[in-house]
Amino acid sequence: MTQLSLRSIHKTYGALEVIRGVDLDVAEGEFVVFVGPSGCGKSTMLRMIAGLEDVTDGTIGIAGRDVTTTAPAKREIAMVFQSYALFPHMTVAENIGFGLKLSGLPKEEISRRVSEVANTLQIGPLLARVPRELSGGQRQRVAIGRAIIRQPKIFLFDEPLSNLDAALRVQMRLEIARLHTRLGATMIYVTHDQTEAMTLADRIVVFNKGRIEQVGAPMELYERPANTFVAGFIGAPAMNFLPASVEGGALTVSGLSIGNSRSWNAAGAVTAGVRPEHLTIHSPESGGIRGRVELIERLGAQTYAYVETAGLSDPITVAVPNESGLAAGDIVGMQPMGEKVHVFDREGAALLQ
Repeated sequence: MTQLSLRSIHKTYGALEVIRGVDLDVAEGEFVVFVGPSGCGKSTMLRMIAGLEDVTDGTIGIAGRDVTTTAPAKREIAMVFQSYALFPHMTVAENIGFGLKLSGLPKEEISRRVSEVANTLQIGPLLARVPRELSGGQRQRVAIGRAIIRQPKIFLFDEPLSNLDAALRVQMRLEIARLHTRLGATMIYVTHDQTEAMTLADRIVVFNKGRIEQVGAPMELYERPANTFVAGFIGAPAMNFLPASVEGGALTVSGLSIGNSRSWNAAGAVTAGVRPEHLTIHSPESGGIRGRVELIERLGAQTYAYVETAGLSDPITVAVPNESGLAAGDIVGMQPMGEKVHVFDREGAALLQ
């Protein structure tokens, strides 16, 4: 069943158009992540789903009901913001149950449901505390609990982990993933962090300049990006883009003939995309794309070499073994793995999709 339906959504502020014809269906129980750079329209789209922003044109449907002009409180959604927005003078139990209290539910029913939510989020022992006595991760759990207790049709998350440190973000990502599994709820999650998107999403929606560039499962976007924007945004470090050409179906990248089993349906200048892990590095005498190592970045489990090459303003990023022994200043050769090379036309659209 389709839980959320967006049809031809437009949003303008005066002469500025920030959402430019968005169409999307989200299935019941699906975890969908909106990603994109700052200012791409993802948070504005989320706020329109919530009813916090008016729709200039188009329709929003939730569980088969047109809610385009429905008040936020009647949309059966719950939203978790970047800021925890907890009442500082209330206990954890009072914060979680506040919405139910406003609805006039009996105290016994509120207490029962608060206890259930607290156990789900593993914050039962914290119910008598006030927000100042909690860590950042605990406060975020309380904010999530306040959303869960309403039993909404859709959960909306607006960059909920941005205020947490790196280690806590990893922990909370795991908690949110577990929560989705336990509840089986429909969740829409906005983030600029593509790592969060890759680890949490059933499907990722990539926004750019108010439009959707591509929708798909995380590895689908990683392995088959629709264009250079998606290719450069999904994956860390980012994909390398190199000048290339196609003649007679054969691909040449930075002057190097790339052997593979495919015949490229293009002619003339194109752009080749190669991920850092799909380049091998060796001595310059063995051929390949020649360059000079500018920097070695050691991250523990992975090491990256940044290699300057003639004619390119940005260095080429190459994943190398930790024990490679490379150092800044070394002259090397680089060989793209032919079957892993992506090719994009002059407009940036992927070939052979």
